[in-house]
Amino acid sequence: MSTDVSESAGRLTPERARAAVTPAALGSVVLGATFHYLGPSFAVLLFAHVDTLGVAWLRLASAAVVFALWRRPWNMLREAAPAERRTMLGLGVILAAMNAAFYLALDRAPLATVASIEFLGVVALSAYGVRTRRNTVALGLVCGGVALLTQVSLAGSLAGLLWAAINCAGFVLYVVLGHRISGAGGVDRLGVAVVVAAVVATPFGIGQASPAFTHPEWLAWGAGVGICSTLIPYVADQWAMSRLPRSSYALMLALLPVTATVCGLVLLGQVPGRLEVAGIGLVGAAVALHRPREADR
Repeated sequence: MSTDVSESAGRLTPERARAAVTPAALGSVVLGATFHYLGPSFAVLLFAHVDTLGVAWLRLASAAVVFALWRRPWNMLREAAPAERRTMLGLGVILAAMNAAFYLALDRAPLATVASIEFLGVVALSAYGVRTRRNTVALGLVCGGVALLTQVSLAGSLAGLLWAAINCAGFVLYVVLGHRISGAGGVDRLGVAVVVAAVVATPFGIGQASPAFTHPEWLAWGAGVGICSTLIPYVADQWAMSRLPRSSYALMLALLPVTATVCGLVLLGQVPGRLEVAGIGLVGAAVALHRPREADR
């Protein structure tokens, strides 16, 4: 695989630059967002038996096993150009750090706080690519909608806020590097990164995960976390990233809290209040208003 191919995978093509928010791109983001919030239901079951870093390791390890059987990522790693290989390895390290920081933050701060801090990075990425007044208005609508949906709050210990900030930085780097590997072969490159992440996390998490080794039910829950929180969302992310400029994809991530609200309604019967309905309306208006062809990168 040549360096030219490696570079073109991470560069915005004219076709991608002209693309609107197509049903395929929107559907990919919604699919990833939906499973992103199903995974924690398995994680909650595990936290009573397995420590934080153990849950993070089970998540990455189970996803890595599926990728290894499904995509044979070592073939991609062997054939990749040096620059492309460095990107995949770097993404793997980021995934390991981001997943650990996310669970460590949740152990010390409310989910609303962790989500609010994480969204700051998304806003920065989207704002960086704004080039027109129309997309600036869309960004403002997204910020207002997410604020209403997440009821922005900063609570928890100082350590929790610090881990949340580290998770935010990791998520930004995940979007940047994930977008760089997107395109033809993007899922195979992602497979390399997830396997690398599992290897990097092993010294820190396998000891805490060991209680699950003698309980098949706990291992099944761990596999559920890996499939719902890593495998399906990350693959869906690759599909979306290959269809959208980076800043447009970052803006589409505002659909995460929208999906969480809808899942709460459908699965748990949690009827959203007026503010949440207004937030969903603002995010929907932003997605409809935004034009990827007017966004940079």
